[in-house]
Amino acid sequence: MTQAADDTRQRLLEAAGEVFAAKGYQAATVRDICGRADANLAAVNYHFGDKERLYVEAVRQAHSSGHDEPSPNWKSQTPPQAKLGDFVRRLLTRLLDPLRPAWHAKLMAREMIEPSAACIDVLEPYIRANHQMLEQILKELLPSDTPAAERHLIGFSIVGQCLHFKIHRPVAAILVGDEELKTYDVARLTDHITRFSLAAVGLEEPNHGNHDVESRLSKVVEP
Repeated sequence: MTQAADDTRQRLLEAAGEVFAAKGYQAATVRDICGRADANLAAVNYHFGDKERLYVEAVRQAHSSGHDEPSPNWKSQTPPQAKLGDFVRRLLTRLLDPLRPAWHAKLMAREMIEPSAACIDVLEPYIRANHQMLEQILKELLPSDTPAAERHLIGFSIVGQCLHFKIHRPVAAILVGDEELKTYDVARLTDHITRFSLAAVGLEEPNHGNHDVESRLSKVVEP
């Protein structure tokens, strides 16, 4: 494929992501996308086959973007509290990446609310892998007789806190102001969400001081 063809394909992907994120799959039209990409209508069929395939590729790009870290390689003596802090930090780092185009998060949010059949294969492996990682952490944290359904609810609550600070960030800016919102960075939110979650399950006393959860929890692990 020539450089010009590569450029056209990428412009179509970017334009499609913006249109799909704003309007949803059904309301978006190939004409809208091509107009935004400054490409002719035949370009979608040439590069992607059809609108559905273009949508899948846009979701794939939104999902795979960012600076994903490799799977954590925790030492055997790493306490589950530290693992939970690491899980929260990794998720927040991905969600709050300032280099990520805004349409990536919007399109992924649409898929989280109404998963499309076309994209289940793209998203399911990633989501399930993260669910299983958090599930294992909670098994180590919670009493062995904790019902699976209770673990699932706790896990969803932890992830929900992380998503809140991405999806509702514009509302938070209205409520607390831009200056305070700037202090809600990955380190502070990791500390807050981890402490809040541990306190909720009775494993840590609520502490409203300004602490760094990673430095505190790392003290539990011998180098």
